[in-house]
Amino acid sequence: MDWILPHAVSSYAGDIDAIYYLILVITGIAFVVTEAALVWFLIKYRGRPGRQASYIHGNTKAEIVWTAVPAVTVVVIGLLSGSVWNSIKGRDSVPAGAIPIGVHAKQFEWNVTYPGADGQLGTGDDFTVRNQLHVPVDTPVVVHLSSEDVIHSFFIPAFRVKQDAVPGMHIRVWFKAMETGEYELACAELCGLGHYRMRAAVTVHTADDYQRWLSEQSQTVALQER
Repeated sequence: MDWILPHAVSSYAGDIDAIYYLILVITGIAFVVTEAALVWFLIKYRGRPGRQASYIHGNTKAEIVWTAVPAVTVVVIGLLSGSVWNSIKGRDSVPAGAIPIGVHAKQFEWNVTYPGADGQLGTGDDFTVRNQLHVPVDTPVVVHLSSEDVIHSFFIPAFRVKQDAVPGMHIRVWFKAMETGEYELACAELCGLGHYRMRAAVTVHTADDYQRWLSEQSQTVALQER
């Protein structure tokens, strides 16, 4: 059903989509039933000559049913969503060995910091590129989000990833891309007059291509610093 949502390419996108479509079906049925009842009431109880209006003070049984059914439905959806949420956003949800990447948001750009040969952020061989997120396929990546000025929102629709970047806070979000290709990173939080142009290119490489790209960028940065 790619005509509704973008093509899904992350490891947990299927779980998110399943919940989305479940909610869509439930709310769609509720909408159709409600509108059909409204039309039926309009026709059945329309004003007609010689008929006096009658007043109904309520129906306890009906009120219990239309309160209990939505309540149970919401609880069921919450229980189904809980395990998915915990696997994506839980305290211990980041897979072991995930590649760390720093993403610093500011009006109106994304500054992406990559670890060098040591694989650790915050060391001397790190390098930063603007508006380019490169990741390897089939490999967990943990993004360390920060913001310089206002609230931004790190949003990659194809990955089903959306996480606010809040000034003064360092927030983690992880994903694992399952297909190589080019995707879009956008800011999903209104952050100023230039909000519309705050976007970046996301490139998912094969493992070899990613290592090659890292090596090329590291060499370029080393030459610039000489």
